Amino acid sequence: MLKINRKIEYALIALKHMGRKAPGQLTSAKEICDVYHTPFDPTSRVLQIMAQHEILRAEQGAHGGYQILKDLSKVTVGDLSDMIIGPIQIANCFHGDYSHCDLTHSCSVIGPMLNLNERISQLFHTMKVSELIETRHTGEKSIREKPFSAATSKE
Repeated sequence: MLKINRKIEYALIALKHMGRKAPGQLTSAKEICDVYHTPFDPTSRVLQIMAQHEILRAEQGAHGGYQILKDLSKVTVGDLSDMIIGPIQIANCFHGDYSHCDLTHSCSVIGPMLNLNERISQLFHTMKVSELIETRHTGEKSIREKPFSAATSKE
């Protein structure tokens, strides 16, 4: 089913972490990885991408790191997705206005899938990053209390 790409999750984790810090305080990729146990290379890469798109400011050096530069209420989840992984695409069979699928000529759900993709894209491009990372959910506590089991994981 539809899943958010892990790189987007790492970006949201980093942004939420940095948002809790005092203004002007830098955060390193290593710090984020150590606190949240995310893999270094993809976490570092999403921070670099966000810096290239001026969401973050990057400071080089031994005491360098990143800090939020742009107001996250002006950045949508769709913007973040576009910059990190590209346009939202819920089905592998089509890319914009063309298809790679062998079933394209006989497929009965191209229109519905295009409509679904547009609706999800609209949602992502209207939801602000600040809105998403600042929200809580009543199910959060019960999920945290359940131990992870590799046997029940579907990944």
